[in-house]
Amino acid sequence: MDVKEVLRFADDLVFAKTGEHLEDLQEAILGGVWEGKKYSQIAEVSHCSEGHVRNVASKLWKRLSNVLGEEVTPSNLRSALERRQLFIVSSNFGNDFLHIGNVNVCTDTQASEVPKTRSPSTPTSDTSKPQTRLDLADAPHISLLCDRASELATLEKSIVQEKCNLAAISGLSGIGKTALSLHLIQKIQHNFEYVIWRSLRHSPPLETTLKNLLEFLLNKPEIELPTSIPERLSLLMEFLRKNRCLIILDDVQTILSSGQLAGNYRPEWENYSSLFRQIGETTHNSCLILNSWEPPREITALKGEKSPVRSLQLKGLGTAAAEIFRQKSLLNPEKWENLINTYRGNPLWLKIVATTIQEIFRGRVAEFLKYDRLFLGEELAATLHPQINRLSELEKNLICRLSRQANSVSIEQLLQDADLSPSELFNGLQSLGRRSLVEIEEHENETLFSVCPVVRQYVLSNPVY
Repeated sequence: MDVKEVLRFADDLVFAKTGEHLEDLQEAILGGVWEGKKYSQIAEVSHCSEGHVRNVASKLWKRLSNVLGEEVTPSNLRSALERRQLFIVSSNFGNDFLHIGNVNVCTDTQASEVPKTRSPSTPTSDTSKPQTRLDLADAPHISLLCDRASELATLEKSIVQEKCNLAAISGLSGIGKTALSLHLIQKIQHNFEYVIWRSLRHSPPLETTLKNLLEFLLNKPEIELPTSIPERLSLLMEFLRKNRCLIILDDVQTILSSGQLAGNYRPEWENYSSLFRQIGETTHNSCLILNSWEPPREITALKGEKSPVRSLQLKGLGTAAAEIFRQKSLLNPEKWENLINTYRGNPLWLKIVATTIQEIFRGRVAEFLKYDRLFLGEELAATLHPQINRLSELEKNLICRLSRQANSVSIEQLLQDADLSPSELFNGLQSLGRRSLVEIEEHENETLFSVCPVVRQYVLSNPVY
């Protein structure tokens, strides 16, 4: 195994056992030791002290020892991992499984282990909970989740208790949709027989997505699957009715159209609509979660409190976002709330600005705020560009007009200023709201609209209409 394969293999084993991924420094230590580097060399590359590397390494070896069932040290790391890889390939397992490539890894006790002694009259618990097969090979590393207890509880209630069939988690890039879904898996995975994560980042056609899902669920190669999309879709729905499956599709916005109002599909991916509609409208025992910058149109049409289709638009973090600044070792905590409010609690935006403050001002937030209360560097602007660029001409018109306003404006003011009909204005505002690009507030029985400071700064600096 090369170092990339080692890191992926070890991380999958740890996640299968503990539900947690390796941290960045743990990966650096593991990869460095695999390549024969000393702790001092790893510390230099990782920009920390050798003593800190030794402390983290000690915990890492204990963690791997627990996962592999044998003592792991730097000297026997290679042989220990290679033994486990050989064992996985040559063994069959009987409890919970994690799918790694073409290998099923047991996530609980090994089938070959001797069970604890029970009296003949004591029933085993093996039949009391369903076996869970996990295919998370497409999932990213799990990251810090600050203060999302309410959102997790809402999703858990909708999916586990209320048997929601289709759910969308939407919000701006960096707001935490993927992290929330990964933590949700940890909480509810044992309520399902199958848990699958698939990314649509590269816009796979529906035929490919159905093939990948069915290959794992049915444990069959492509050659044994039907060739037509309707037949594959029918086979998937039959499986979802007979089994309890949790499927997460990440980056769904890649199959949605640019230049149109939110929720419309790109022409070649229009047939995804049939998948989402069937899952949302028919009776079955499973749940499909969609992570997207904007919800597909089926979500907005079918969602409701009494419906098996739900939608969660993820907002920014509150004061709990201070944990991000603590991790970045920022100073002047009395000023942190200013940054959180300005950047609307978006975890990615806060990490970007925190890195800037650390690199230029050595972590001094007060000094940063003397010069620029809202820094929109290239890295942050790059996260906004694809989201603003996909807007329709109507939305670009509106967001530019809103960005030029110092305060929130009413619909009456927008109608006077934008030279639009009421229906055009309503459509544009509704679409921008579904994309999380406008902020709405109530004032004296009147609805007011605005854009957040970061979006305003981007639009004014990069005219889009």
